[in-house]
Amino acid sequence: MKTVFEPGTLEELNARLSHLQPDSERQWGKMTAPQMLAHCSRGIEMAAGNIKPPRIFIGRILGPIIKPIALKDDEPMRRNSPAAPFLLVLDDKDFATEKTKFCECLNQFATTGPPACTTHPHAFFGPLTPDQWGILMYKHVDHHLRQFGA
Repeated sequence: MKTVFEPGTLEELNARLSHLQPDSERQWGKMTAPQMLAHCSRGIEMAAGNIKPPRIFIGRILGPIIKPIALKDDEPMRRNSPAAPFLLVLDDKDFATEKTKFCECLNQFATTGPPACTTHPHAFFGPLTPDQWGILMYKHVDHHLRQFGA
């Protein structure tokens, strides 16, 4: 399975990010490209333990059921998958600023590798191993790059 911790996969994501433009059209959802970049930065910050959200109630119930399905293979995340409220970005953002921030977050997390991962549980899925964090972060970034055709 693809993970952000593999150098080739990180190169692929960075190449796809280079095609993203401020006016890239979304294929689904409501976010603009700058909002999506800020959203993805928050996801990486959560995986690194810089943001420690509480478990959400529905995640305590469904997380153990959905986690093995979501992480079992390279199947992409579904369109319009729900996001935890703390990851939502509703205000306007500057594209260049958010792209730079996200690229820095992603590359630092990926090159540090498994030691960069938090032991704090994911808000929906609960406890994740470093390998699971790496897979989930790939799937999350891939999902949003596909959302904008990158």
